[in-house]
Amino acid sequence: MTATVRLDKTLEEKLDFISQSLHKKKSDIIRDAISFYADSIENSQKSRILKAVAKTKDADKAENSEFEGTLDDGL
Repeated sequence: MTATVRLDKTLEEKLDFISQSLHKKKSDIIRDAISFYADSIENSQKSRILKAVAKTKDADKAENSEFEGTLDDGL
């Protein structure tokens, strides 16, 4: 696929600098940036899911402890 991207002067200069510094084509830099951005979003989503799972486990553990405490009440 071919995509056309419009860059302002600042982004164009940054892309030129990165391209020259890494001795890579501008198109390679753009592909790498998109891939990095997508991976970053995916990792962020995974992190939020793992935090939610941990929070749920902690809540379940607390609920279970409370329940077991009622069993030991001698009722």
